[in-house]
Amino acid sequence: MKFVLSTFMTPVTELPALAPVAEQSGWAAISFSDHIIHPESLSTPYPYTEDGARRWEAFTDWPDPLVMIGALATVTKRLRFTNNAFVLPIRNPFLVAKALSTLAVLSDNRLTLTLGVGWSKDEFGLMGQDFHTRGRRTDEMIEVMRKLWSGDMVSHEGRYYSFPRLEMSPAPSEPIPIWVGGISAAALSRAARLGDGWLSDWQSSEEILSSIASVRRQRLELGRSADFDVMATPNDAFDVEGYQRLEAGGVTHLLFQPYAHDAPLEEKQESLREFGEEVIGKF
Repeated sequence: MKFVLSTFMTPVTELPALAPVAEQSGWAAISFSDHIIHPESLSTPYPYTEDGARRWEAFTDWPDPLVMIGALATVTKRLRFTNNAFVLPIRNPFLVAKALSTLAVLSDNRLTLTLGVGWSKDEFGLMGQDFHTRGRRTDEMIEVMRKLWSGDMVSHEGRYYSFPRLEMSPAPSEPIPIWVGGISAAALSRAARLGDGWLSDWQSSEEILSSIASVRRQRLELGRSADFDVMATPNDAFDVEGYQRLEAGGVTHLLFQPYAHDAPLEEKQESLREFGEEVIGKF
């Protein structure tokens, strides 16, 4: 089991001081959530709570994930970077591919893209992207970006994106892993078909393990390997024994935040060290 630090609701100015401590304390990676703006009211309810209310308040820091990764790559040596989750279809695939390939080169391939299709119709509208085709566009965007990262002269003729032979440099020296987030049937199918891994939501251990079994079954039906990465956020496992049960069921990465987001910086740093000693050290 590897442990990934969630930076959800952590003030941006504290992250350069937290990342090196996480690295020194045994955390494998650090993850960034993704929203561009915060509408005062929503036209689409938040899908991961019973009442449709968001889990955060207005004026919460939402740093640009790719800018944040670039900044923290300069103050760390081994720590990997990922997302929970990066909203791919709200963006242009060429600009995303360019930014990610540059980050992969600068960070010595310490990058995993964990993507989702998004839920906020308001943000899609502001970005000029079609909300209703986001799933199908995501599938094609993954294909396009993998072509662009190949380092070869490539072309593409698709439903949403087409281009003649071209190349994008710098190209990563290793493939950028792509994990797919989401708990819907479509998300699990996408993880099985196109992903190198899967990201859960904040769910029970039973729900997480059931989804892992579903993705594994679909991958085998497609002729893909039954082995894939899983980054999970359990809402009922908070000790070594609970984490070991998840590991036995296929969870490879546990996404966790060991501090209160409004705690002083020094307390956050100490909580990273304590978690490293008391939990990560057991694995």
